[in-house]
Amino acid sequence: MTDTASARRARLDALREETLHRPVTAHEGNGFNGRWSRRQWAHASLFATAAMLAAAIVPGFDRPVVTRGHAPAPRHSMALALPPLRLAQAQGDSWQMVQVKRGQTLASIMKDLGIPQSTQQQLLAQSAVKNQLLRSMKPGTQLAFDLPVGGELRAFRFDQDDAHRVELTFADGEVKQNVIVSPTEVRTVVLSGKVGKSLYASARKVGLTSAHVNTLTDDMFKYDIDFNDDVGADDRFSVVVEQTWRDGELVATGPVLAATFTTGPTLHSAFRFDRNGKPEYFTADGRSLKRSFIRMPIPYARLTSGFGNRFHPVLGRMRMHKGVDYAAGTGTPIMAAGDARVAFVGWKGGYGRVVELDHGRGYSTLYGHMSAFGKERVGQRISQGTVIGYVGASGLATGPHLHYEFKVNGAQRNPLSITMPPPEPLSGATFVAFRAQTRTALARIREVENIIYAGDDEPQVAKAPAKTDAKTRRRS
Repeated sequence: MTDTASARRARLDALREETLHRPVTAHEGNGFNGRWSRRQWAHASLFATAAMLAAAIVPGFDRPVVTRGHAPAPRHSMALALPPLRLAQAQGDSWQMVQVKRGQTLASIMKDLGIPQSTQQQLLAQSAVKNQLLRSMKPGTQLAFDLPVGGELRAFRFDQDDAHRVELTFADGEVKQNVIVSPTEVRTVVLSGKVGKSLYASARKVGLTSAHVNTLTDDMFKYDIDFNDDVGADDRFSVVVEQTWRDGELVATGPVLAATFTTGPTLHSAFRFDRNGKPEYFTADGRSLKRSFIRMPIPYARLTSGFGNRFHPVLGRMRMHKGVDYAAGTGTPIMAAGDARVAFVGWKGGYGRVVELDHGRGYSTLYGHMSAFGKERVGQRISQGTVIGYVGASGLATGPHLHYEFKVNGAQRNPLSITMPPPEPLSGATFVAFRAQTRTALARIREVENIIYAGDDEPQVAKAPAKTDAKTRRRS
């Protein structure tokens, strides 16, 4: 037992001596045995990445440090000879373009631009402004003001016409006028497109104006096409117009010279032609698209009394009413039902103030109970739609209205039911000139449509009126 305890003690002493004399590496922390742990490697990688980013981002981090006291290399300025600037460039090009809006005047535009009252009066006093601009200025007119910020008006310009521009320059209290001539070029073009979702939007997209669209719908095709129900998205239109160009800029577009409108398989066409010095629109066979007579001399008026026997509201007895009555407010304009010669202007018994028109070929019209006459005189030739007077209650009338009579060879006929006479077609040398003109326009339209709508089915020409001998034919 004693020997065993002695042996155990001896082994313990030996282990203690071995442990005390074994070399140990100095370290901080606990648990380090001379090898990095995974966490320590992660920390080291993070610090190294941060150091590299700092070297790349911080400006001049990797550049050598400049020793204080060393001045940078000296710099020298050199004067170079440059071409002289125009006055407008030297002072700053400050032209402001203004498009006149409805209700605006030149004075109100200058006031909005902050131009002093004295300068406004000086500009308005110029003869070119008074005699040319103010007489022709309308919505859409382009005006230009050379007006630097915080300065006074240096110049003003406007277009006298398509080829001439007037420029007024202000300097030293004086105004100098200069007319600049700009050559123009007139091009005859075909503008074509499909109706799509909106005829108006599609027409504007290809370059037509609102007036052009109104010509198509109100003057050319209103009797042949119902634009509310007959027109589809794939229907197409082509219009021939003249465009005026100046310095590479489109400055004006003329009226519609010719147009075609394809609805489904049918092709409708119309052409502008001057007859007796007045422009009209005709079908391909030379018949005017304007009707000889309009049934209502007052648009959108209310019919109050028809044609035939009736109880007269003033006389108090049955009496033949040889016309129709349209109620309207006093002063409402009354239009001529058709082209005519003024046959009578004056007072006529119970009709009060009356105008009678002779339309030729035995047709005439009478307009009664007027409050005032127009400017027409007996014997004068007037056009359809001319204002010949104004609604009133003169003569035997209980209130303001128009009494309208339509006569054939002197006999009154009901204007609401009678078949109106067709317009006279072109004939003789006039018709030959018309066909020569329309043939060129139609050829232009065909050429453009063959390119744009290649592969589409060929439309058929619309049938002519029943009274003509024209037959349906295919476009070649």
